[in-house]
Amino acid sequence: MALKFRMGGEKRINRSWQVDLLLLMVLGLFGVFMVLPIVYVVNNAFKPLDELFQFPPTLFFRNPTFNNFPDLFHLMAKSWVPFSRYIFNTVFITLAGTVGHVLLASAAAYPLAKYNFLGSKTLFSIVVLSLMFSPQVTAIPNYMTMSWLGWIDTYWAVIIPAFAFPLGLYLMKQFIEQIPMALIESAKIDGASEYRVFWTIVMPLVKPAWFTLIILLFQLLWSTDGGSYIYSEELKTMHYAMGQIILGGIARAGVAAAVALLLMIVPMVLFIITQSQIIQTMASSGMKE
Repeated sequence: MALKFRMGGEKRINRSWQVDLLLLMVLGLFGVFMVLPIVYVVNNAFKPLDELFQFPPTLFFRNPTFNNFPDLFHLMAKSWVPFSRYIFNTVFITLAGTVGHVLLASAAAYPLAKYNFLGSKTLFSIVVLSLMFSPQVTAIPNYMTMSWLGWIDTYWAVIIPAFAFPLGLYLMKQFIEQIPMALIESAKIDGASEYRVFWTIVMPLVKPAWFTLIILLFQLLWSTDGGSYIYSEELKTMHYAMGQIILGGIARAGVAAAVALLLMIVPMVLFIITQSQIIQTMASSGMKE
C-alpha cells in the first residue's frame, strides 16, 4: 500500500486490485455472517412444524408452507381480541410516539444549539447525564409519574415517555450546531420569523438526523409490549401477542415464527428505505462555519 502526496498536503491512497479484492472478500464474509439471523427468521416462518423441530436444525426450508400465516389469524380470531386489534395498537403507539418525539426533540434542540440563554448548559448537561441511566433504573419513578397523571392502562403511558427519549435530543442538538448561524441570521434579516426559520431552514438541513431518530424510536416502540403500564387486553401490542402464542407450547411454534417475521419485516423495510440518510448522520455530515 503506497501513499502519494499531491500539492496542498492532500493524501491520496493508491491500492492495488489485490488489496481491493481482499477487502471485498472480508466485507462480504462479514455481510453473510450478519444476514444469517434474518435468513433464519424468514425461513422459519415458512417451515412446516416437523422441520421447525428437526435436529440438527436446518437453515433453509425444504417443503415451504404458507399455513403458518392463516393459522395465526385463525388462532387469534378465537381469542378475546382479534389480531387486527394488536396490529392497530402497535401501529398507533409506534407512529404517535415516533412523530411526537421527532418534533419535540427538534424543537427543544434548536434553542439549545443556537442560543446561549440562562441555564442552557445546565439543561443540556442533564440530558447528557440521563443517557447514563438504563430504563430499568427509571422504571419505578416513571410508573409513579404515570399513575399520578392517571395514564396507567392507556396508550399515553407508553407514548408520552417516548417523547422524552434523551438520545434523540442529544443527537438533534449536536447536528443543529453544525448549521451556520449566519444562515439563520440572514433569514431573519429577510423577515423570516423564528418558527419559519425552524421549519423551512433548520428542519430540512437536519433531515438525516431526524430520519435516524425515526429508525431508533420506531424500532423501540414497535417491539414494546406495554410493560407494566398496560393491562387491558384490547390495548396490548403484537409483541405481547407473540409472547402469549409462544407460551401455547410446541403446537404453536409455526404461528410464533410467522409473528416473528411480521415483527421484523416492518422495521427492516423502513431501515432499507432510509439507509442513505442514516449513514449520512453517522458520518457527522452537515454544514459548518
